[in-house]
Amino acid sequence: MDTTFKALSVLLSYPSEELKAAAGEISEAIEKDSRLSSFIKMQLHKLLSELATRDLYDLQERYVLLFDRTRSLSLHLFEHVHGESRDRGQAMIDLKQMYEKHDLEIGASELPDFIPVFLEYLAVIPAAEGQEMIGQPAHIFAVLAERLRKRHSSYEAVFRALVALASVKLDDEVVSTLLREPDPDATDLKALDAAWEDQPVTFGPGAASCKDELIAKIRAGRRPAPGLAVSPNRPTISHS
Repeated sequence: MDTTFKALSVLLSYPSEELKAAAGEISEAIEKDSRLSSFIKMQLHKLLSELATRDLYDLQERYVLLFDRTRSLSLHLFEHVHGESRDRGQAMIDLKQMYEKHDLEIGASELPDFIPVFLEYLAVIPAAEGQEMIGQPAHIFAVLAERLRKRHSSYEAVFRALVALASVKLDDEVVSTLLREPDPDATDLKALDAAWEDQPVTFGPGAASCKDELIAKIRAGRRPAPGLAVSPNRPTISHS
């Protein structure tokens, strides 16, 4: 298992007492990974410190404002590729089937492109395959990192780490196109409503060419941190 992908998956999960308690274990996994620079590790430890020491309700409110209310920060990969287009449905099916081939079962109420779910999948597949897969949405991770940087959010570090792990040359045109999309503040309700009504993002001639493999492969509703205790009314993911 790639424990770094697992650790980053937990860091992007909805804050809970279980996540707070796991901070030390997550820190150890991050520190052992030679693929991450000392600076990225330092920034990840800063986020871990916040998660471990701050009031849980404050952490949960921050998470909701960032990732649930703000479309431009959605933790669902296909939101940044398909928007509300019909293509997303088939992409969800393809990704779910790919998970199942590796005995990763997703509940009926879940959607597969939720980034923590995707990272949990990467943690259990062969390293070479995981390396190829993490590179496909690298441009999305770079954009999320930049948007979080503008908000002075410590969650930026998770996406910087993912870009580093991807170790690919980013498509600057794709990144620039995504960064030009509306990125409203979570407190601006009118702007948020407008953002959710936007058309799906497309890139150049034949729109569907934006990382075709990703579109064919890579959403779950909020779910517990992988490997941690399950809270009431929250879907689960398990290995068969």
